[in-house]
Amino acid sequence: MQRLFFIFLSISLISSCGTSKKAQRQEVSFDEGIRQINHVVVVYMENRSFDNLYGEFKGANGIKNAQKGNFVQVDENGNPYKYLPEIPRNNSFPVNLPNKLFNIDQYVTSDKKTPDVTHRFFHNQLQINGGKMDRFAAYNDSKGLAMGYYTTKKLPLYPIAKKYTLCDNFFQSVFGGSYFNHVYMISAAVPVWPDAPPSLIAKLDENGKMIKDGIVTPDGYVINHVFSRNKPYPPKSDTTKLVPSQTMPTIGDKLSEKGISWAWYSEGWDDAVAEKKNNFAYNHEPFLYFAGYAEGTEGRKHMRDQNDFLKAANEGTLPSVCFVKPGGGNDEHPGGADVYSSEQLAVKLINAVLEGPNAKDALVILTYDEFGGFFDHVAPPVIDRWGPGSRIPAIVIGPFAKKGFVDHTQYETVSILSFIEHRWGIAPLADRDKNANPFMNTLIFK
Repeated sequence: MQRLFFIFLSISLISSCGTSKKAQRQEVSFDEGIRQINHVVVVYMENRSFDNLYGEFKGANGIKNAQKGNFVQVDENGNPYKYLPEIPRNNSFPVNLPNKLFNIDQYVTSDKKTPDVTHRFFHNQLQINGGKMDRFAAYNDSKGLAMGYYTTKKLPLYPIAKKYTLCDNFFQSVFGGSYFNHVYMISAAVPVWPDAPPSLIAKLDENGKMIKDGIVTPDGYVINHVFSRNKPYPPKSDTTKLVPSQTMPTIGDKLSEKGISWAWYSEGWDDAVAEKKNNFAYNHEPFLYFAGYAEGTEGRKHMRDQNDFLKAANEGTLPSVCFVKPGGGNDEHPGGADVYSSEQLAVKLINAVLEGPNAKDALVILTYDEFGGFFDHVAPPVIDRWGPGSRIPAIVIGPFAKKGFVDHTQYETVSILSFIEHRWGIAPLADRDKNANPFMNTLIFK
């Protein structure tokens, strides 16, 4: 009996040691594990809140929680609407929509365009209303459309979100629209224009509330839609109303300093540079706003066409860091693009990576520049004067992403910067990216 006990004990100890060693192999630290990732691809879509696209996603903080909350929309005086205010510029939506979230698909399917929705710096803050989330219809040119959402399971990106990690607590880093969030995503900084034309400057009351909207704050920060003076810019632009080149550092500068390959790929870029008809979105190419990427500079070589990305993905020659920007009509932007075909392009871009030679050590992050003016029920955290703004979708994809996982960890747009900085040993550009979580809970390393 003693001998049998000894044998059993020995086997148990051996088994325990084996399990311990196996566990040790799995317990790789984040900063060590991310060294296994040699290609990061950011697919940057347009203008959708989390509730608008993924409000029905199982396990996520979505519409069911919104319905439990008190998010009845009110007018500018704080009075609840009997019905959502009528949606202009349409023949599809009824005029007596109940004052609550509604499904867009029953009126306009996701392969059809809807009107655009208001998404500007001061408006975003007014819509959030101190966290009450009750004035999205009030401060919006498209009125009740702000409360619409799509059937999540019908989205082309839904199977990818279901297979990998969907982040349901991810916020746009700054309030407002596309230009500002693009520039902030690569610099964690706010552009300045100290001598901007008076006609472009916003007017605020003594409490900081908007009296007159504008592109530039009274103290010289550029926070709303504007084009750069660096070419290409839209034909016949009034160059006195184009923002001067910025000189603060970008993530591109820092990657170049360390000899790390990178590129920003835009649909329509080659045609825009050649001054041909194109669908290039001039305010969606953030490096254009910086002096180091103007015509004739060394930095210009990093700005490429989306077709170059697809070629590199198929050939296995992707740079270490890639930003990919679909063009107008293909980016999900309300007013100009429909959701369905835009997401089909996004799937094509993602699959080009996952099916290409670089797949084994690649990480794809698909997210949106900003909320597009659509309602989301989660009040953003308060960090500084600039944001964060509304909650938006983010999907983390690839062999290192957790599978079938909804991550409730708080992230923001500059979490992308934070991840790149952690991976390649780059000092943070500012406090915001320094303090942003670099997707630590979305990944698993062995």
